Amino acid sequence: MPISQPLPLSTPGRNLVRLTLIRGIAWSGFLAAIIIGIELLQIHLLAVQLIVITIVMAALNMLTWWRLRQPYAVTDAEYLFHLLADVIGLALFFYYSGGASNPFVSYFLVPLTISAATLPWIYTWIIAAAVLSAYTFLMQFYISVPELSHASHTGISLHLLGMWLNFLLSTGLITTFVFKMAHTLRHREKMLGEVREKLMRDEQILAVATQAAGTAHELGTPLSTLAVMLKDLSREYPDDPLLQEDLALMREQVDRCKSKLQELVKQADKEQQSKENIVPLCDFLKPIIDYWKVLRPDVKYQLDCTMHQPMPCIRVDQTLEQAFLNLLNNAADASPERVDIKLDWQLDYMVLKIKDYGAGIAPEVAAKLGETFISTKEEGMGIGLFLTHATINRFQGTVKLYSPKEGGTVTEVKLPLYHSVPVA
Repeated sequence: MPISQPLPLSTPGRNLVRLTLIRGIAWSGFLAAIIIGIELLQIHLLAVQLIVITIVMAALNMLTWWRLRQPYAVTDAEYLFHLLADVIGLALFFYYSGGASNPFVSYFLVPLTISAATLPWIYTWIIAAAVLSAYTFLMQFYISVPELSHASHTGISLHLLGMWLNFLLSTGLITTFVFKMAHTLRHREKMLGEVREKLMRDEQILAVATQAAGTAHELGTPLSTLAVMLKDLSREYPDDPLLQEDLALMREQVDRCKSKLQELVKQADKEQQSKENIVPLCDFLKPIIDYWKVLRPDVKYQLDCTMHQPMPCIRVDQTLEQAFLNLLNNAADASPERVDIKLDWQLDYMVLKIKDYGAGIAPEVAAKLGETFISTKEEGMGIGLFLTHATINRFQGTVKLYSPKEGGTVTEVKLPLYHSVPVA
């Protein structure tokens, strides 16, 4: 048995699904009104014409369901065609059932409301013109139904009763379906905004990466020159212990710079950059802190790590390691005398909190950090925080900075834990 195609996920496609449901509900109600009016209320209606129109609209609905299962996107123009078909069907139905005096004639406002909520303004004006033209036509040309303008034997005006039923039907359809259509449009606009922001962020990251690659290439030569000069100075002054100690420290720093540049070149390789590992959480964090202690031996810190088992795992790569290192360095720059690190995890995510005891950060600045090149340091450029945010976001995580009441700044990182999916 062939598997039917899923319903389209585009916004006009979703709205056409809802419009088809609205059409089915409305014309089922009109058919019930015809039967009740003829059989129970003894209203002289042109049953054949009205039922034929209802069957045609039902056939259009069936054809629409078939079309929705085709692998073609629904366009706004096609959606406009369906609304126009509804207006024409309503105009024919009301022509044979009292024209503008039909109590259900205000149902014309439903397709107009749908158009205003979902279509561009030019299409909405087309629907408005069609509705206004149909209503104006029905004021002059129609087949009258005298019973609709007189009270029944129970003393109840059928016209007023029909108006109430139409108001009830229109209110229910507009409240339920038009709200969902407008919500779909708002959701699409939100998603488009997020995509635009991501593209802008990716462009900035690409610019930084390009500049970093060029800088790494240019720094290789002067670092090699410095290494040679340091060796020559060490050979020329072998009897000066203080100078030898300084030269050894300089050589160590130069070698570290060269090592970092080599790592940068390796990370530029796409295959290396895209390589991800699944590691236990503490096994990932401990080497980073150990390396950070070597870089910042003057910083005093306290580590609080929950050790309850089983130990969860996360997806990591080299860029995530550098992101965590950037956050630790920022905290050390703010308060080298004390940094508190706390690691915990819940069912689906890990939480890392890095607290420094510096001057704190203003809420308006914290909200913008990571969105562009903004720094809290006088000599900083904000590139580190920007890349850190981008990296953690790439792993579906979040970074939040805030200042607690007791002062300082807390950097809170949340990352989803890795859960292996069992193979069925």
